[in-house]
This record gives sequence, structure tokens and C-alpha cells, in this order.
Amino acid sequence: MGNMDENVLVVPRALFDKLGSFQGINLEVDRYLPHFLSTANNLFLRRGEAENDPSFKQIIPYAVLVHEGKILHYVRGGKSGEKRLVAKGSIGIGGHINDTDEGLFSMNEQTYKQAVEREVNEELRLGTTFSDRMVALINDDETEVGRVHLGVVHIFTLEKQAVKAGESAITKLEFLTIEELQERHDSLETWSQILLKALPSLIG
Repeated sequence: MGNMDENVLVVPRALFDKLGSFQGINLEVDRYLPHFLSTANNLFLRRGEAENDPSFKQIIPYAVLVHEGKILHYVRGGKSGEKRLVAKGSIGIGGHINDTDEGLFSMNEQTYKQAVEREVNEELRLGTTFSDRMVALINDDETEVGRVHLGVVHIFTLEKQAVKAGESAITKLEFLTIEELQERHDSLETWSQILLKALPSLIG
């Protein structure tokens, strides 16, 4: 996760602005994502460059795992690839999409979905079936991390609470109610704080 020489999926910030940039949560996934996943609009850029270049937005799947109204919460450990988020609580599993996925030569909707599953399966060990819905985009231009990233929020509805960490960067896994998460608001990373406000309507 911390390899600054890996190539990560980005789209030009100018495209985001043209489609309508926003701060916080946007539920119009179909307005943005088809443009972001068009091979004419995206590219792979060395992560070390992308992390310091706000003229591009790195596309980050952000999967929220839900079981019977409870949400998976974890703490980012010291081996997290994003050092600026270490020790922060999170309700989003995911990370950069890179060009090393098997058979991945260009990014479109099909290869994006494959990459999302790969990313989640790297970070977690799921011992249950689930459904996956893309429900929102998340953007935060008010922080250093947020200025170069754009999240695609996925809701993974689990059949059972059968989840284990797949990486040492994922620690203290537990399912919490929305009320319990609200009590931990100040310890959450910014994206999770933003998402928490909209979560009741998103998980249905």
C-alpha cells in the first residue's frame, strides 16, 4: 500500500471541475463515474507524483461493510500506506487502483469492479457472501490528503459478520452502530466523518 513507485489510476482535476466539483458527499454517481472510467479520460500515474499533484484526482474505492445495520470500523495501523491517516478510525475499506491487476490494460467499468474486489480482498478476509452497491462520491478539498483523492463509496451488505483483517494495517476490527460511530466522530479520518452524516440514508 505504501509503494510510491506503483502506478495509480487518476483523472484530471479539470474533468472533475467540468462535471461539477463539490465538497463532501454527492449521490449522482452516474453523472461522474462513466466519465472517470472512460479510457479517454483516465490514466495511470506514478503514485509518488500523484500524491503531490493536485491537477489530478486519484480514484479511490471506499467500501463500507454493513451487517444488519452495524458498520465495520477499524483503526489504521502503523504499516498503513497513507502515513497521514495512521491511528485514525475508518469505516471505509479500499485503496488505490493500480495497473498490476491481472489482465488490466485499461480502466473501464468492468475492470474497475474487478479492481475494487481485489482491493477489498487484499485488506480483508471475507467469510461471507455480500452484495455491492455504488452509492456516492466523496471529495474533500480542505485537507492535504483529500485534495489529491476522490472516493467512490460502495456499500457491501454482508450476509454474516465473518470478517478478518488481511493486512497488518487493518487493526481493531469491530461492527458498530451508527450511534456508536457518532460517539467516535473526532477519532475518525475526514472521509469517514463526512460519510457518517449521510450513512443512515445510504445503507437503507
